[in-house]
Amino acid sequence: MQHRIVVLGAGYAGAVAAGRLAKRLRREDVAITLVNAEPDFVERVRMHQLAVGQNLRSRPFTEMFADTGVELKLAKVTGVYVDRKSVAVTDGNGAEELEYDTLVYALGSGWNDQGVPGTTEHAHEIAARPGALRLRERLARLDAGQPVVVVGGGLTGLEFATELAEGRPDLDVALAVRGGLGDWLSPKGRRHLREVLARLGITVHEHAAVTGVEADRVATADGTSIAAAVTVWTTGFAVHPIARATTLEVTDTGRIVVDGSMRSVSHPDVYAVGDAAMAMGSGDKPLRMSCASGTPMAWQAADAIAARLTGGKLPNVPLRYFNQCISLGRKEGLIQYVTADDRAVRAALTGRLAAVYKELVCKGAAWGVANPTLGIPSRRRRVVREPDRTDPAVKTTA
Repeated sequence: MQHRIVVLGAGYAGAVAAGRLAKRLRREDVAITLVNAEPDFVERVRMHQLAVGQNLRSRPFTEMFADTGVELKLAKVTGVYVDRKSVAVTDGNGAEELEYDTLVYALGSGWNDQGVPGTTEHAHEIAARPGALRLRERLARLDAGQPVVVVGGGLTGLEFATELAEGRPDLDVALAVRGGLGDWLSPKGRRHLREVLARLGITVHEHAAVTGVEADRVATADGTSIAAAVTVWTTGFAVHPIARATTLEVTDTGRIVVDGSMRSVSHPDVYAVGDAAMAMGSGDKPLRMSCASGTPMAWQAADAIAARLTGGKLPNVPLRYFNQCISLGRKEGLIQYVTADDRAVRAALTGRLAAVYKELVCKGAAWGVANPTLGIPSRRRRVVREPDRTDPAVKTTA
């Protein structure tokens, strides 16, 4: 019998995990099923580009995983039953359950309205492709001079605001930030950010916590009303709710608690990667929701699964950060170098070179997903017939 590995979600983390597992394990020993609702890979880090009218390259999973041994299941996940080791899915043929021996949970996250009144009714989001396409259509109908307010001063908000201001200089773009603009950056990074936003004509409202969204304006905690023909909400992400409905140990925000190998601390047959997982990085600090975290988490999980199944050595690679890459339109960028635990240092790369750097990072991330088994030495080992009695996560194909 083959050991059944089911991977839920084919974003950066899930797709990379599935491809790496296919490279690490023999097809005769394992059956890898990748479940995803959409037939092609979504470059989430480029949703701000899609929203302002740019076209992105199509990356069908059927091409990406051709001849890898990974079976693609186009379906929506509706439930995870970890105590009986099965997953409920729905596709065009109806509902069914997939049984697994090892589960990799990578369902990711969506936008977070933070419970602010009027957000779900009146604001747009770019956390996923459907939202970015709806916003794209709405922006295309805006006349010159109309105001667009971007709420949130994190990487997503900065990238969208600058992309829009560069691509649609006829619009009145404003950015509402809860704290100070770029207050987590180095002094050099903050200076460059302010220079670029000023050059693009973006109005910045600092220390402006948005408390309500209406059809034509947003309200802030100090009583300010900011006109908005379109409001774009970019104040962080909320994880997929399915994990919270299981018996997995999760945080108060619904992220699955994992150990250093990305294995659930409550259910050893379940691994979680990407935004769905609460994993600790350098300095015992939680890894932030990002592609920069999700990809190495996927490497760690895939290598740990392969090691446990084959009796190999568990990976012991510290997960750390090197920089934060921010695109500020197509011509400007900001690369903020950071400590291992993601704190800004003095050094920062700015300008056109930083834009090229960020573009190479985005292309590299997509290449790693589109070529999931290339660049990995072929080290396929046979799944052990006798499990390691010291590790309850090891399964047998006997």
